[in-house]
Amino acid sequence: MTDYRTVFGSLEDYAKGGVQIVDDDPKYYAFSNIFEVASQAAPYEKIAVGKNLEYVLEAIRAEGTSEWRATPHDEFALVMDGTVRIELFDPSAELVDPSAGGSVTLGGEPEGNPMGTVTAQRGHMTMLPAGKAYRMHCDGVGVVLLQTIEGPDTVFRWADICQTF
Repeated sequence: MTDYRTVFGSLEDYAKGGVQIVDDDPKYYAFSNIFEVASQAAPYEKIAVGKNLEYVLEAIRAEGTSEWRATPHDEFALVMDGTVRIELFDPSAELVDPSAGGSVTLGGEPEGNPMGTVTAQRGHMTMLPAGKAYRMHCDGVGVVLLQTIEGPDTVFRWADICQTF
């Protein structure tokens, strides 16, 4: 019996990996490494590393403090590396069109009431609730994988980040 070992990467220690196609056409597959993508990204740039219909997975380099953002739908932030503090805020007025996709940057501090702060470490997932505002902070450098809907700030760099054959 073969022993399998799961290895969890980080920004400082990851293996690029790849996809081995056995009996299919490689043009149907894409492969990217979230740690490699985040290592080459600007802080809080939202780079799509996966897409299914309107849904995307965005790799985010968490470094310093992000701007405040608001989302019309729930998002899920999975911390893949580092420790990320997420401030949640209940705005006194609607900040984003409820029918829009993705989160949007706010022009400054939102008005309303603080909801609390989540400190998430590697492997922790935090829900970013619909209609609320949030911002992230990381003292060092971290990686967040954000499950969301494609929005105006989603960056697509398939040609740069995907494995080619």
